[in-house]
Amino acid sequence: MIDRRTLLATAAAALAVPASAGTRSQPAPSLHALAAAKGVIFGSALSAQPVMARGSTEADRYLAVIAAECGALVCENEMKWPALRPNASDFTFERADAIVAFAGEHDMVMRGHTLLWHHPQWFPDWLTNYDFGSRPGAEAERILTTHIRRVCEHYPQVVSWDVINETVDADTGELRETSLSKAMGQSALDVAFHTAREAAPNAQLAYNDYMSWEAGHERHRAGVLRLLEGLKSRDVPIDALGVQSHIGSGNTDDSVGFDTAQETEWRRFLDDATGMGLKLAITEFDVHDKNLPADPVVRDREVAALGRRYLDLMLEYPQLNTVMAWGMTDRYTWLQGRWPREDGLAKRPTPYDDDFRAKPLRQAMAAAFQAAAPRPPLV
Repeated sequence: MIDRRTLLATAAAALAVPASAGTRSQPAPSLHALAAAKGVIFGSALSAQPVMARGSTEADRYLAVIAAECGALVCENEMKWPALRPNASDFTFERADAIVAFAGEHDMVMRGHTLLWHHPQWFPDWLTNYDFGSRPGAEAERILTTHIRRVCEHYPQVVSWDVINETVDADTGELRETSLSKAMGQSALDVAFHTAREAAPNAQLAYNDYMSWEAGHERHRAGVLRLLEGLKSRDVPIDALGVQSHIGSGNTDDSVGFDTAQETEWRRFLDDATGMGLKLAITEFDVHDKNLPADPVVRDREVAALGRRYLDLMLEYPQLNTVMAWGMTDRYTWLQGRWPREDGLAKRPTPYDDDFRAKPLRQAMAAAFQAAAPRPPLV
């Protein structure tokens, strides 16, 4: 069923953005409209920077692309603990609020990322060094549940939460240990999901991680399945597996090759996850071109081909109801600052180039949505 937001997005995408915004027309129909027609939410990560810089030509050009193409947003960093919690007692919602307000202005739904990034590297310093006192388990649980309740209550419009992010060590397949788990054990994960269900009873609750279809992720995938099996066996309220989907060259300093997909093993992994009754969500899609030739025409062609192949496979699963790009333009992708190309050239991993022009990847994404079978929508 196509809702009012979809119809509006289709109409908006068919029109040129006002000249004052300094951008070009967007292709029509929009990616959101094409996805929604099949029961899939499509959207993008967005940082607060362009939202808070509205009125500048560059910010307005980017936001015009977001508004024309997306039916959902997720904060890139602004809902993570380091952004929301400067200390144990205070919350700073302003930057995330700006993104949520922009979504509301454009009838977009919100995903929430993340209630607990259970990885010691990404804990705020105050939480890593916190003195949990004489009853560490109780104090750790108080801090965790207070955070989740406060954030969920502040953002009741979120339709899907990444409750736990990246708690499986990619190298060992074992659960990571943090100051919270040292204080209260790995029950922290169960408590997070139970608290999220109480605070956001109507939201989809997901475990999110970057295990991928490339070679080298075998232990990671096995560890994620063990985690999911444990959660399900303990009746923890988990609804979905968030699959980050940073595909392509592989996001490491020493990655080689571009397409090292293990499609048979990947299907087996997805079959195991969905066999537990879990939905699927593509939460952070981009196609890393680190190891492709310099020629942008060649790069764009290869990125689009791999992106299409991946999306076609994922959309074969009727349990998949969300596809989120991790940024819509090469100008703002997180990959520009990570794992640089040997030739020093800017990367081209997103649907739009650094001048906000649609690329072959955008066409491939549209084609994948058009080819997908319909499924019941999340919302």
